[in-house]
Amino acid sequence: MNTHILRAIVRKDLLTIAQNQGVWMPIVVVPIVFLIILPAVVILIPSQIHMVGSIGTQLDLFTRNMPAALRQQVAGMGEAQTMTYLFVTYFFAPFFLIIPMMVSNVIGADSFAGEKERKTLEALLYTPATDQELFVGKVLTAWVPSVLISWASFLVYTVVVNALGYSQMGRLFFPNVMWLPLMVWVVPATSALGLSVIVLVSAKVKTFQAANQLGATVLIPILLLVYGQIGGLLYFSVPVVLVVGLVFWVIDVVLIRLGVRTFNRGELIARL
Repeated sequence: MNTHILRAIVRKDLLTIAQNQGVWMPIVVVPIVFLIILPAVVILIPSQIHMVGSIGTQLDLFTRNMPAALRQQVAGMGEAQTMTYLFVTYFFAPFFLIIPMMVSNVIGADSFAGEKERKTLEALLYTPATDQELFVGKVLTAWVPSVLISWASFLVYTVVVNALGYSQMGRLFFPNVMWLPLMVWVVPATSALGLSVIVLVSAKVKTFQAANQLGATVLIPILLLVYGQIGGLLYFSVPVVLVVGLVFWVIDVVLIRLGVRTFNRGELIARL
C-alpha cells in the first residue's frame, strides 16, 4: 500500500470532520458526561445528602462474591470510601470503553456515508488509490483519533476523580494496575471493533445518520460487560482485561480482513 495515499486520505477526512459540527459535537459531549458529570455525582452527591447507605445496599450483589484480591483493595475503607473506589475504579471501567467505540462509530459513519451526502464520494472513488488503500485509509481516519481521544480522556478522568475524591479518600487513589492493560490493550481493540463494523455499514447505506444508527449495535458487547460487572458476574482484573482485549482483537482481525476482501468501489459507484 502507498503510505502517501493513506496519509492523504486520512488528512482530508480529518479536515472535513473538524468542519462538521454533527460529527465532532458527540465526541466532545459524551466524554464530558463520563469524565466529569458521572464521577461528580458518585463522589460528591452521596456524601453531601447522606445517600451512602441506600446506594451501598445496591453494591451487595457486587461485593458479596468479590475476589480476595479486590476485597483486599477495599479493606479498611469506610462505606463511602468503598463506594467511591468501586464505582470510579471498576464500575466505570466498561463504561469508559464507550468512548473509543463512540468516537470510532461517529467518525467511521462519516467515512463513506458522509462522502455520499456531500457529493464528494465519486471524486474519491476515481482517484488512483486502490480499494485496499481506500478502506484502510478510512479505517485509520477513525482509529487514530479515537485511540488518542480515549487516552487523553483517561488523563482527564485521572485528574478529575483524584481531585474530587481526595478529601474523602485522603490520598491519590486512581488508577490501579488494571487500568494500564485496559488503556493500552483493550481501548485500541475496542476502537478497531467499532470502526471495522461501521466502515462496512457506511459503505452500504446512503446517509451519515443511517450509518451511525446501525453502527450503534456494536455497543452491545460493551453493555454486556457493564451489566456483567454490575451483576457480580464479572470482575475487571488484569487477567480478565487481557482476555477481553484478546477476544476483541481476534474479532477485529476477522472483520478487517473481511472488509478489505469485500470492499469494492464498483458497488459504491453503482449506488451513487
